[in-house]
Amino acid sequence: MSLIVAVDGPGGAGKSTVSRRLAERLGIAHLDTGAFYRAATVAVLETGADPEDERAVLRAIEGRHIDQADGRTLLDDRDVSRQIRSDEVTGAVSAVSAHPELRRRLVEAQRRWVERAGNRAVVEGRDIGTVVFPDADLKVFLDADPAVRAARRSGEIGSTVTEVAAALDRRDRLDSTRATSPLRPADDAIVIDTTHLTIDQVVERIASFL
Repeated sequence: MSLIVAVDGPGGAGKSTVSRRLAERLGIAHLDTGAFYRAATVAVLETGADPEDERAVLRAIEGRHIDQADGRTLLDDRDVSRQIRSDEVTGAVSAVSAHPELRRRLVEAQRRWVERAGNRAVVEGRDIGTVVFPDADLKVFLDADPAVRAARRSGEIGSTVTEVAAALDRRDRLDSTRATSPLRPADDAIVIDTTHLTIDQVVERIASFL
């Protein structure tokens, strides 16, 4: 029996940790779709392509294989899990991921990944409930106060809260205003403000809807 839980939201809202814990609790797979776009950005940067140039971006990823296995993100079977979190990738991923044809190809890859997992997965990202799996069994949109999100992310990556806040604001603005698959809650998503909640409380709340 299939079970797809879509978890969307901006950076620092808790998507990754919540999604991993929820998947463990349910005994199903976990897919971080944002890592696909970051891996594509690695490919773009390594070839020297302009992230704003759609044709150059598509040439850079032509024939490249992006996958996730055992919690690792792979680019042509090379583990790029640490590389995709670099400042350089973070600064370019919104531009790369805004290109419609790139998104179409990666959405197809993400759907195939979930199909291989028996269509039983917690899938996190920014357009899962609206585009990737619009018929998901449960759609959740996590959000939090911007200052809290910045503090959380700062603790994860070691940058100052001010630097992180500026980066998150820029990413939110770009992702929510792009023409293709903008960041927004699905009409039927359950919106959860995680500002004052622990990870376990968020997981429990989501599980209560299943």
